[in-house]
Amino acid sequence: MLNLNKVNFSINKNDDEINLIKDANINISESSFVAVVGPSGCGKTTLLRIIAGINAQSSGNIYWKGRDLSVNDFNPSELGFVPQFSIAYDQLTISESIKTAIKLRSKCTTKEEINNILDKVISQTGLKEISERQVKVLSGGQMRRLSLAIELVTEPQLLLCDEVTSGLDPKSEHEIVSLMHSLSRNSDRVVVNVTHSLNHLELYDTIIVLYEGYVVYQGSPSKLTHYFSVNSAEEIYPTLTNRKDIDWHISWLKHREKYITDSEVNDKEYKSPNNTLPPSALNQFLALTIRRWKIFSRDKMQILLHLGMLLLFPILVAIFGLDGIDQPKTMPNQTNANVIDQLNYKISVSKSHMEIGSLISGLVMFQVILLTLMASNNSAREIAGEREIFEKEKFSGLSVSSYILSKVAFLSVLVLLQSLWMGIFVQICVPSLPGDIVTRLIILILVNASMTSICLGISASMKSPEQSSLLAIYLVGFQLPLSGAILSLPQWISPITQPLISAYWAWSGSLDLMKGEYFGQSIDAVTKQTNVQSLNICIVWLFLHLIFGLFLTYTGSKKPQI
Repeated sequence: MLNLNKVNFSINKNDDEINLIKDANINISESSFVAVVGPSGCGKTTLLRIIAGINAQSSGNIYWKGRDLSVNDFNPSELGFVPQFSIAYDQLTISESIKTAIKLRSKCTTKEEINNILDKVISQTGLKEISERQVKVLSGGQMRRLSLAIELVTEPQLLLCDEVTSGLDPKSEHEIVSLMHSLSRNSDRVVVNVTHSLNHLELYDTIIVLYEGYVVYQGSPSKLTHYFSVNSAEEIYPTLTNRKDIDWHISWLKHREKYITDSEVNDKEYKSPNNTLPPSALNQFLALTIRRWKIFSRDKMQILLHLGMLLLFPILVAIFGLDGIDQPKTMPNQTNANVIDQLNYKISVSKSHMEIGSLISGLVMFQVILLTLMASNNSAREIAGEREIFEKEKFSGLSVSSYILSKVAFLSVLVLLQSLWMGIFVQICVPSLPGDIVTRLIILILVNASMTSICLGISASMKSPEQSSLLAIYLVGFQLPLSGAILSLPQWISPITQPLISAYWAWSGSLDLMKGEYFGQSIDAVTKQTNVQSLNICIVWLFLHLIFGLFLTYTGSKKPQI
């Protein structure tokens, strides 16, 4: 059923080729429960990832039911992969986690179909009594059961488990091993469990021992101690160190026919049941969007943070304009005053324009900068923070486009609420702020959306939320100094930096909108050394930033980050 023929896997490290898997020959029949054991660092997980197709073998062939996987890979419904650490959202319940997995992996559309699969896998994994518990309160053994349940929704014929008993107490370990044993007896399923533990070997049909990348034993548990000439399985690892890895490999090649289990490869075609047909991109999008809002609604800290920024930031802006924006002084057409009085009045007019222009410019920039900070908080951790779950779901057939669109749908609501409230609240508190309110709201929405999009792209391109958050903070931090709104930039650098600064285009476009008002001369007074662009150009640049962020999000999401 599963056959590995002279499979090798190597990596390059410091220009040296390191062989992690060496000439692996493995045959596994249907309805088998297989343990892959060996000392730490011997290549167990690497072998499992090669079988799953996560890592491509350097040479050799892998066959599944007679099918060469290098030519025709697994369908997502054929393969289940359970990672070492359980992957699920803390805020969801067991039932919600499994239901979402069903919607993301199968074409089931009715509640009855979904509930039938849910009841079946919950019953198989013994989770019925705790199905409404949240993931965050589950024990280690319960988490492993949930991971298995999620993989069983498509009834996979090959179930690969990577150290799922690691860190469990003896009782929980025995329960999980027994569960995997029972799963191997259903639907001719092959279950391969990578484990460092040598406990409960009697429950397995086949034991595969790896040592330094070589297969040094494959056979029944009853023959294991005989082959290694030891009294108990616990003595095997120390015994392996008594000989070189190549010597063990050569010895196994000589004696394998006496010990190896059924090596016949069953090549009968596997037909997926109807419920394992892939779902539509629309169904995946809806399932992801609903899940995202559930997670958000149950994360009290995130809700408080967003509400705090939503309510506090507009107040900070409005405080500086509570006294209103005075009408700027103007020079009279005719005056009988003497030259000194005229000069003093001219100076006071200029000072009035500078003060009013600075206030308007500052209010606009303060709104823009605070919205870029909100944007960073919106999306800097959005993908990087759930990287392991995303990569696992992508491996199981999740459409990247559906995933990104679900993020866009969720973040769009935040962007609209933040931007509209910022603009409307400040306008209410500072009614004399010039410019068409609708156009200013559009600019605020665009700068928030463009920065949210770029930070989402950063999040999609980083391996950890810490990396993503740090880069997003730097990006927001440079918005103000590189915009040229506070300090004029040298002429040679502004053409290089300003096109990259979303805050500059939002600030520039807003001021250009206000120039047609009574305060045009005041705005000119504070921006005479800064090249304020036309409104249309600024809107185009903000759209380009938005599109670039989405492009970066897509390319970063498509590329495996683990």
